[in-house]
Amino acid sequence: MEKTTDHVHDCQHDHHDHDHEHEHGHSHDHDHGKMPVILFFVGLAAFLLALFLDEGILQNGMYVLAMLMSGYHIIEEGISDTIASTKAKGKFTPNVHVLMTLAALGASLIGDFEEGALLIVIFASAHFLEDYAEGKSRREITNLMKMNPTEARLIQEDGSTKTVEVTSLAIGDHLQVLNGDQIPTDGIILTGYSAIDESSINGESIPREKSVGDDVFGSTINGNGTFTMEVTKDSRDTLFAKILQLVNQSQSNLTKTGTKIQQLEPIYVKSVLLMVPIFIVVMPFIMGWNWYESFYRGMVFLTVASPCALAASAVSATLSAISNLAKKGVLFKGGSYLSNLADVQAVAFDKTGTLTAGKPQVTDYFFIDTTQEQYVVDIIVAMEKTANHPLANAILAKFKCQTELSLEVENEIGKGLVSRIDNRVYRIGKPESFSDVSQTMRDLNHRYSDEGKTVVYISEDEHVVGLIAMMDVPNEHAKGVISYLKSQQIHTTMITGDSEKTGQAIGRQLGMDEIIGNVLPENKSAIVADQQAKFGVVAMLGDGVNDAPALVNADIGIAMGDGTDVAMDVADAVLMNNDLTKLSYAHKIAKRLDKVVWQNIYFSMAVVVFLVILNIFGKMNLPIGILVHEGSTLVVIFNGLRLLLPIKK
Repeated sequence: MEKTTDHVHDCQHDHHDHDHEHEHGHSHDHDHGKMPVILFFVGLAAFLLALFLDEGILQNGMYVLAMLMSGYHIIEEGISDTIASTKAKGKFTPNVHVLMTLAALGASLIGDFEEGALLIVIFASAHFLEDYAEGKSRREITNLMKMNPTEARLIQEDGSTKTVEVTSLAIGDHLQVLNGDQIPTDGIILTGYSAIDESSINGESIPREKSVGDDVFGSTINGNGTFTMEVTKDSRDTLFAKILQLVNQSQSNLTKTGTKIQQLEPIYVKSVLLMVPIFIVVMPFIMGWNWYESFYRGMVFLTVASPCALAASAVSATLSAISNLAKKGVLFKGGSYLSNLADVQAVAFDKTGTLTAGKPQVTDYFFIDTTQEQYVVDIIVAMEKTANHPLANAILAKFKCQTELSLEVENEIGKGLVSRIDNRVYRIGKPESFSDVSQTMRDLNHRYSDEGKTVVYISEDEHVVGLIAMMDVPNEHAKGVISYLKSQQIHTTMITGDSEKTGQAIGRQLGMDEIIGNVLPENKSAIVADQQAKFGVVAMLGDGVNDAPALVNADIGIAMGDGTDVAMDVADAVLMNNDLTKLSYAHKIAKRLDKVVWQNIYFSMAVVVFLVILNIFGKMNLPIGILVHEGSTLVVIFNGLRLLLPIKK
């Protein structure tokens, strides 16, 4: 498979003990190209022609030709992969293709050229079909690669535009984006507005409206509007480039079960190679067979005991699951991390930006004189417009003025914002900086503070006339996700640097099992380690630089897609669009993947045992054995492809 990596830089991810290399056995890492397919059809033609020839040297010669042509890639992979693996590991490491090659050779040695050729033709046919089926899950993933933008409209100094390669863009360049264009790289809108389809990065089908000052992302599709933008990231560092990087990583990493299968496969193959000669020598004395029948049954045993279906049990299922999640905006760096999610027993959440919106909102307000409320609001808006603070932004988002006021405002240390109008002094500040406060105001302050809200007073000549309470409100999906995790007997913990009181207030709303407040950034990782000792497999969700050590330390670190690049780089998975519902969806897919892989394992081994028993009792011949054997491999692969289908949230 060709990987589009021109715009993708390597990100080191060397934590955890589950970094597995993906070495296909029967899973076909090779790019067969056209030649093996052509040779296969030449061999198939030779086999069909031999059926119409009289018995003799010419017919047998055509069967041998069929074996060599149709089985070229099987024989080549069997020998070359075995040699390469043996050299790499320093010990004999055969693969399943060797078994098929030896079975065909054995059939030829006892004069059954037709059955040897039929074995190879059927196996080769199934081999290509398996490649196609397994490739479907790969193609579902790599369709993302085609979305990588290549050209941009660069605005020149004279105002004209020039089409250039995306790789040539520099931070600070100004670009024009026309309606229907693919946005070439990450940036910020300078002029204009539009609705943008961001499904390629967050899995959401509903376009998002964007205007001046909003961020836009490379690979997304512009709607009907036209705008200009400034480039803010190198093409190698864009959000979509990181997505491609995660996708590339995900295809070389299997689940833990899949990795164990790959480790056991050479041992299994060597066991079969050892058992076959013992079978051939011993069975005439046990079953009374002649030597011809014993050798023939040995070749059938060699064929049906091959672990083709077992080797394919995890590959297509894992790739299908990762593809399913990628289309939903959940990006995993590999199957091992996804299988960790299936086993998770506790989830630790950073609060701000993960369980909450990350920005404070006005939740409550009160003014003593309601007849003067709008006048006071006009003053508050005029004062807060001069401040550059999240609380000021929250107030301005909530209150709108009727009369525009132009005020001189001072930000006095320890007092807050101060301004004068109509010979009166107005001040906005923390409750503890005021002394002339009514009991009503004090009671409201205590109540809102106990709920974890930040309170500011508004005074007129130092007499408090109003109060505004603000809070970083819970993510709209957080409660439902916490409820789902608890239904799965998964312990939930909130970790926050905020006060215990604020953390408890949010935690109670969400139904968290445990809330840990006043946590310093450097202590988050230690808390994750404590959770691992207490519960077992632990996942950590976070979005900031200060979450990175905890994300690394967790069994599975999950970053929020709107978070920092550092968090995304060190995490094992990313939830695009900060949509927490995708965590519960991913957990369902992980559980389903685990179930499908074990279904495949049990089925594949049951088929092997069944065929071996039939062979011992003389109820199985070579063509039927290979048909049923390869049929079971296809069943396993198509069972894995079911994971491409979305499941109900």
